[in-house]
Amino acid sequence: MCGTTAWLKDWDDINDLCLQSNGALVYASNFSIGVQIFFELQRHLAQVMKRNPEYRASIIERHHLQKLDTPSGTAISIADIILREGNYKKWVLGDADNQDDLPIHAIREPDTPGTHLVEYKGPIDEISLTHKAHSRDGFASGALLAARWIQGKTGVYSMKDVLHLSDNNSD
Repeated sequence: MCGTTAWLKDWDDINDLCLQSNGALVYASNFSIGVQIFFELQRHLAQVMKRNPEYRASIIERHHLQKLDTPSGTAISIADIILREGNYKKWVLGDADNQDDLPIHAIREPDTPGTHLVEYKGPIDEISLTHKAHSRDGFASGALLAARWIQGKTGVYSMKDVLHLSDNNSD
């Protein structure tokens, strides 16, 4: 099992090695079951909002000061979903320079739980979805679920496989 994102440039090599050795891997940028459900909601919302371009999306993620990666792997996963399903070409850290850019704002504050907010702002209203981790227990329970689920299996899987979520894209 792997829950970090810094190695993803080597995904194809790791995937091939795992398959060649009849190994098993569950990868997720975040093992929290709540975050995985949040990802599914983002998929659906991005598909709907693609047909409503007057709404502009943005991602705001908040974490404690000890969080080293900026933006977080979870924010990047959310951005990747919106890029894949929506009207954007790339994500940018900070303000967007044009309509093709999806802005991610990364905020580091003392004693702040991991929080991810996706906003779609339109000319007359706004839609927001938020996930806030109350403790690290959510990551642990998801990792334990994945560890039990993968026993006896070979291949490369995602938390979507573990949780039997709807589509075939992996995060």
